[in-house]
This record gives sequence, C-alpha cells and structure tokens, in this order.
Amino acid sequence: MKNCFLSLSFKNRENLNVEIATIIKVLKDFNFNTNVFVDKYYFGKGEEKKMMEMSCNDISASDLIIAEVSDKAISVGIEVGFAVALKKKVIYIRHLSSEYSSTIGGIVANHLVYNNKEDLEKGLNSLLKTLP
Repeated sequence: MKNCFLSLSFKNRENLNVEIATIIKVLKDFNFNTNVFVDKYYFGKGEEKKMMEMSCNDISASDLIIAEVSDKAISVGIEVGFAVALKKKVIYIRHLSSEYSSTIGGIVANHLVYNNKEDLEKGLNSLLKTLP
C-alpha cells in the first residue's frame, strides 16, 4: 500500500470534514493510506522543532502529497516546498470560492479546483489516474 500525506490548515481543519472524508475515500480506491497530519499529532507550545521534524519525516515516507489550500497556511506552503524539493508528487486542491495560492500554484504541476463533494471526488479520481 502507498502513503499519502494530506497537508491542510490546522486552523481550518474543522471546516473540512466532508472534503477530508472524500479525499480519504478516493485515495483508498487507489490503494493509498492517508496521513492527515493535523489529526495524527498534537504539539504544544515549544514543540515547533519536534512538529517540523515529524512533518518532514512523514512527507519523506510518503508517495504522494495532497495540499488542501482552500484556507492559506504557511505550514502547508512549507510542507509543499519540502515535498517538491524531495521530488514527490504533489496535488494542489482548493475550493472554487477560495483564493488561488500563487506560491503553491507556481511549484506544483497538478491542480484541482472543486465546487462540491462530487466535483472533488470526480476530479481527484481523474487526476490520480493520470499520475505515474
């Protein structure tokens, strides 16, 4: 089984339940385990180095990174930059009503804009079929 690191805004996590469930479902159909980093770990104040070490380790161990960037977050940008530096496959996902991230859009080849759960599921299915 392959591994996917799902990068998203910690602050906006609670607003993405439907999207995360949809992404996990689609990835499972493509034989991926999904690591929702913000759900897997909790870091307190003063544990920033540990958090970044764990994030980098998990990204390094992943075959694919999906960045859900409907809500911009510096941490997602750092995770995507690290993944790109490692030459990992990265998919940039955002809701249609969300602002485009030129930073992430500028370094990621695979983009998906969705309007609803059905768009997300269909688009991610199509995109995953095209990835080597």
